[in-house]
Formats: sequence, C-alpha cells, structure tokens
Amino acid sequence: MRWKTIVITALIGSAIIACRHDPAEVVAPAPPPTQGEAVSVDLDLVPYPTLSQYRFFNGAMAAHEPNSGVLPYDVITPLFSDYAHKFRFVWMPAGTKANYVNDNVPLDFPDGTVLIKTFYFDNVQPSNTRRIVETRLMIKKAGQWLFADYVWNDEQTEAHLDLNGRFVPITWRDDAGVDHEQNYRIPAWAECFTCHKLNDVPMPIGPKLRNMALSVDYPEGPREQIGKWVEAGYLEAGFPAPQPVAKWNDPDVSLNDRVRAYVDMNCAHCHSEGKHCAYRPMRFAWQDTSDPMNMGVCVEPEDPLPENPELTYIVASGNTFRSMMLHRLASTDESVRMPLMGRTVVHQEAVALITEWINSLPGPCN
Repeated sequence: MRWKTIVITALIGSAIIACRHDPAEVVAPAPPPTQGEAVSVDLDLVPYPTLSQYRFFNGAMAAHEPNSGVLPYDVITPLFSDYAHKFRFVWMPAGTKANYVNDNVPLDFPDGTVLIKTFYFDNVQPSNTRRIVETRLMIKKAGQWLFADYVWNDEQTEAHLDLNGRFVPITWRDDAGVDHEQNYRIPAWAECFTCHKLNDVPMPIGPKLRNMALSVDYPEGPREQIGKWVEAGYLEAGFPAPQPVAKWNDPDVSLNDRVRAYVDMNCAHCHSEGKHCAYRPMRFAWQDTSDPMNMGVCVEPEDPLPENPELTYIVASGNTFRSMMLHRLASTDESVRMPLMGRTVVHQEAVALITEWINSLPGPCN
C-alpha cells in the first residue's frame, strides 16, 4: 500500500480540478463585526475573509466564549491531530435543526449550519502559553458542504481565510516537561476534501450520534450532550437511543473495542465504502470491525512494501514484526505512514495500543 509522490500529486490535482471551491470566487467583503451582535452567516458572502466577521464568539475571540446559538460539543473518541487540542462548536439558523439518519452516518444538518473546530496547543515555548493555530469551518450551502480554514495571527486576535495549506513550526511542552518540536500541518482545500468526502461529495466526519453520546460541561453544568442538542432546538427528537462507540483510551473498556474506536475515527473516513481508500480491503468503520478480517487480521496486503518483506499481513495475529498496520502507524515517511493526511508525528499512545492488541490476538496466521 505504498503511496508514491506522483500518485498523491495526481489525486490531489484531480480533486482540485473536479471539485475545487476557489476561495477567490467566494471571498467577498462583509460588514465589520460589532461586539454583542448576533452571529452573521450570509450564505451569499461566505466564506468571509476573517473569522471575526461571523461573530461566533463574544469578547476576546481567542477565549472562544460562544455567542448566542453557538453550541459547544464534543466526541467520545476524537481524531488524532499531532497532539493538538480542539474546541468544537455548532451553529444553525434560527428555526432549523438536524435530523438523525442512523448511527453510522453524520446527522443530516440544515442549510446554513456551520461546524466550527479550533486547533490549539498549550504550553507552547518559549513563553509557555496557549497558541491557537487554526479554526476550520464546514458550512452547508445549497445542500453542499464547503470548507473554510482560518489561520490565526501571532497576536491571537484574528484568523484569516487560507485554503492553500501551510506548515507552522510549534514547540510545546508535555505534562512530563518534555519539549516536542514539530511542523504542524494546516491542510489545503484538496486535503480537506480527500478525507471529508463520500462518493466525491463533501461531508462531515465526527458528528455521528454514536460518537456524541457523552456528558459535556456547559456553563450551567454538565449535561448529557444529545439531550442538550434536542433542548436547544438543534436536533429533532424521536430517534432511537444510539449505541455509542468506545473511548479509545479508557482502560475500563475492552482492548478490542478501544482499537475499533480508534480506527473508526482515524481510519474509516478513508477505509469505508465510497471513501478515498475504498479499493483497499480494510473496512474500519465501527459497524464493520466486529469482523476481524475487516481490521486486516491475517489479511495479506495487496501491494507489499518491497523494502519490508517481513510485513506479510496487514495485521499478523500475535506478531507485531509482520504487521503492516503497526509499521504504518509508527512511521512519519509520507510514502508509508497512515493516516496519510492529518498527522506528521507518531501518535505514541496509539502505537502502544495497537501493539498490545496485536500481541493479544491468537496466532499465528496460517
């Protein structure tokens, strides 16, 4: 499953040509924000040149104090993004709400919905302070989702629209006092589209009810999140109780379910029917991974890595040395690593999880 540079370039180029939403065609002047005013999402003008023009937040924008109608939300198992932390919010036009479809797909959101996700690091050196890097928006317009990425300035007072992608050098200190230097990747439009699509139609990944069935701390106190959405008028009532995914790092959850939850969020957006890597044999969505073959257990790779002939299975039961999945997760080489996009460093805790899981599987593969 080796990715060649020329293949990546061709895929991204094709996505841009076929589906490009050129920021030069959609960026239009918008009224300057006024403190205390309501959220502004004019579908004829979005995406705005600056994040402040939406008026999603009150006061100093970096504090992320949500304006009226901007609802914080969270997910049980998040996507790994180079150890960045995330704030998540949703906003919908007055009188509209999302509808439940089924546990396996995102909610059906109305036109005008904005999904807001801010990526930040704490303990950034040398000042040991918080650094907000980017805020990604998905805006639903005329039944289609469009992407808008806003890069924050050094002063942390404003974020500007940028769909070209870039690397941002970050040095952050972990809880053990160890510094980590990395080049954080802000994605270009084509990278967003590669992951956020189903049958070449843009779509969200995270807001499935099965990944939202948890308690969230709101200003008035902790609440069950799905009930809060119904109460806020953002979700039509009358749906069956969702069957939640596992929390990938919860030691009280079975090891197998923790692995299933991790690949569901980090891999299934490509390795599912209708997705970017649908031609591969793995099916990593939560509803598919009760079958170990869909996880690649004892499945031979269709295109082995010539420089690593020992990797004879996607997952070799009881044998990490022969497991290609682990090799890809532990690599930062762009021609080898998985996920291909969305990370530039190794998620060490996930590597430890997958290692433990592979060693727990009865083997060997025949």
